[in-house]
Amino acid sequence: MNSQNEQHELSLKLKQKAKDEGFDPVGIAKVPGSERIQLRTAALQRWLNEGYQADMNWMAAPRRQQIHDMLKGVKSILAVGLNYYVDKKQLPNALSIARYGWGEDYHKNVEKRLTKIGTWLEAERPNCRWKVCVDSSPLLDKAWAEEAGLGWIGKNSNLINTKNGSWIVIGHLLCTEELTADKPSQSLCGKCQDCLNACPTKAITQPFVIDSRLCIAYHTIENRNADLPKNIQASIGNWVAGCDICQDVCPWNQKTLTSSEDPGMAPKEWILKLTKEEAMTWNDEKWKENLRGSALKRIKPWMWRRNASAVLSEKRTTLIKN
Repeated sequence: MNSQNEQHELSLKLKQKAKDEGFDPVGIAKVPGSERIQLRTAALQRWLNEGYQADMNWMAAPRRQQIHDMLKGVKSILAVGLNYYVDKKQLPNALSIARYGWGEDYHKNVEKRLTKIGTWLEAERPNCRWKVCVDSSPLLDKAWAEEAGLGWIGKNSNLINTKNGSWIVIGHLLCTEELTADKPSQSLCGKCQDCLNACPTKAITQPFVIDSRLCIAYHTIENRNADLPKNIQASIGNWVAGCDICQDVCPWNQKTLTSSEDPGMAPKEWILKLTKEEAMTWNDEKWKENLRGSALKRIKPWMWRRNASAVLSEKRTTLIKN
């Protein structure tokens, strides 16, 4: 068996290992990637130059634009997606919480599974070095997922897959092994601008460009100021943790989707029925108890109350106007 056949066989086994861990879609990209990676890197720098990252200074980490700084000698990337869509709805009077946070912390979920895959790869190729990356790592994660054929980056900046829509979290396994690359994805957004038109704050300033300073998700999760900006309060609607508006309206999320049966994605009961009154009266200990093991613990207890207060203010304003 020649080395190319061995490389191809190892690539197939690696992707099957990822599927056995519950990942779908899966794909492989070669480093340094196609010209599109260079274009995505340049686009990131333009985004940073405009100040669209707001206070998220970690987005400017140099390693994000230099993958070899993440793992010396990296030659290939296994990109994986994990479906987090669950066919359930929050109660009519519940505060809106982004779907990614309904279940357990997906960072740990994805990292644990990719670590198992990396350990298997090292057993197959003892000289191979590898590194697990989730979306908290300084990596152009969506760009590399697109390069590996998992889906395309939509006009709302989310990765979109023809099967799962945009309801997938992604992870990557960087390695020093030569692997067989999959074909990069091509955009299927066409002329659609539903996400741009639906955003209440016009945070999608142009296709593929998000101004975090106008984004409800940014302000409910990352903004550490005591008060939210007036324009955000006026447009926050019912959102207290993230925002799914630009995903909800996407045509690729309108079709019948597979509901995840992954136990880690199952919604916590309180998330489906959290009311404004509860959010305002729960003390810090109650919040910490409910947020244990959740990606939403990034939102501190006082921020939940701040966000809920903004929802209440927005509701009162609406009632007065009507």
